[in-house]
Amino acid sequence: MGSPEEPQEARVRLPQLRLDELLEELQARLDAARGTRDRVHSLLEAVLSVGRELDLEQALHSIVEAAAVLVDAEYAALGVIGPDGTRLSAFHTVGVSQEQISRIGPFPQGHGILGELIHHPEPLRLAKISEHRASYGFPPHHPPMNTFLGVPIRVRDQVFGNLYLTEKRGGAQFDEEDESVLATLAVAAGVAIDNARLYEETRLRERWLRANAEITHSLMSGGGRTDVLALIAERAGEITGSALAAVALPMEETGSLAVEIAVGLDAEVHQGLVLPVGTTLMGLAFSTAAPVVSTDVAHDERVPPGPQRFEGLGTAVAVPIGTVEGGVRGVLLLARESGRQPFSATETETLLAFAAQAAVAMELAQRRQDAEEVAVLKDRDRIARDLHDLAIQRLFATGMTLQSAGRFIEHPEASERVARAVDDLDETIKIIRSTIFGLRAREGVEGAGLRARSVRIVGEATPVLGFAPSMRMEGLVDTDVPREIADHVVAVLSEALTNIARHAGAGRADIVLAAGSGRLCLTVTDNGVGIAPDGRRSGLRNMAERAEQLGGKMELNTPAGGGTALVWWVPIPAE
Repeated sequence: MGSPEEPQEARVRLPQLRLDELLEELQARLDAARGTRDRVHSLLEAVLSVGRELDLEQALHSIVEAAAVLVDAEYAALGVIGPDGTRLSAFHTVGVSQEQISRIGPFPQGHGILGELIHHPEPLRLAKISEHRASYGFPPHHPPMNTFLGVPIRVRDQVFGNLYLTEKRGGAQFDEEDESVLATLAVAAGVAIDNARLYEETRLRERWLRANAEITHSLMSGGGRTDVLALIAERAGEITGSALAAVALPMEETGSLAVEIAVGLDAEVHQGLVLPVGTTLMGLAFSTAAPVVSTDVAHDERVPPGPQRFEGLGTAVAVPIGTVEGGVRGVLLLARESGRQPFSATETETLLAFAAQAAVAMELAQRRQDAEEVAVLKDRDRIARDLHDLAIQRLFATGMTLQSAGRFIEHPEASERVARAVDDLDETIKIIRSTIFGLRAREGVEGAGLRARSVRIVGEATPVLGFAPSMRMEGLVDTDVPREIADHVVAVLSEALTNIARHAGAGRADIVLAAGSGRLCLTVTDNGVGIAPDGRRSGLRNMAERAEQLGGKMELNTPAGGGTALVWWVPIPAE
């Protein structure tokens, strides 16, 4: 038998054990409560930190960083869903170095597990990524990932993107609490993204308003047309982040479009190009008075053949400057580098509004210029009328008086001087009448300028050639080139295109007409068979003689890719 104290000792130890268990449970609950408190505190800090960001890119990066810290994940990413709603257009990561990113390759577009959240925007938690039906592995050099937690981010009931978390530290699994915390952060992220986008739109609208004000001020203060068009192209390119901006205006004589201003990548190739209306990007925007978008302008069929001028560029948009009601005054073309985001509907609408405001400013400036010209013409008419009614009559009366008085002068020398004075008065009257005619003369009586005549020659040659040659004009072709030289240029251009049609067998021709630095240069290049050694050269001889008559020269070269390059130049006399 045991001693009588043994049951007593057992009863003493049993309450002690229960007390220890209760204390341990209490400590565990205290630790859990403290952990929950700390996590809630961290979540609140994350929400506040994310909500403070107004720059959209920085806000997105802050959201990814906060998500990784809250659920203790080694890797985190935020994928922004593109406009088509089927793939990712941007990807922000945490935990992967730039060196690793460059080794892995392009960012994911939304296939596999990432695409699962795009198509089914609900929280997704996985113990092992590879066991999910949508998983198909990782690209080479990608770090190993097993555990996964993803939640969608909604902005005003629209899914903006998704948060992707992988590899919970310590080898643990993501639990319901992690999912709940991440879902709460996603709600705060949606509000922060919406605020950042509104702030960005406000700043963007301010930049457009400032650009419109700058253009209007330049026009109203008497700025030249070229300077104003350059300002329109520069500001539109800067605000939209475009690599190329160009403005084309209609040519009244031919109905074609001429690129007056080009700014940015390969701008010199675009400057002066003559484009047909109705078949090209800019031509369609002009004829329809509506935006025309290209997803890949470098390979767009609506870009006419000619020298490569969109290499390295991707998405593009052409918007009319003006409206159907007010009349389209031109076209603005913008193109971004390859791989950049396409122009969104909002951006296109803003561009339309900007171009419409620019058209209104151009119209007002034109009206003011017309009013000034009318005032000048009225003043000329008044001066001509005063000269005719007052000056000529007085001179004529004076002449008649002198002529009558001369009859009574007996001294031969004095009589001769009076007669000479009468003749001088008659000559003065003729000069004044010539001046009156000049004041009353109107511009435009000399016919179309060299620019329009050249475009017309190219248009007439197109059916014979079987293709439309590309044409670019540089400098003050109409202003600096005298009529005599212009006639020779038109004849040489017509002969050159005729020779290409008859003998070259070409599929492309490029024409450049440039005035500047005291000379006019016409270059006609084709990709045909070249000039046969035993071929007829009467046409070429005639073109060379025309150049020599004007003090210039003609040269024939063979480009690297074959064909013929005709360079015809003559000096332009200084005024």
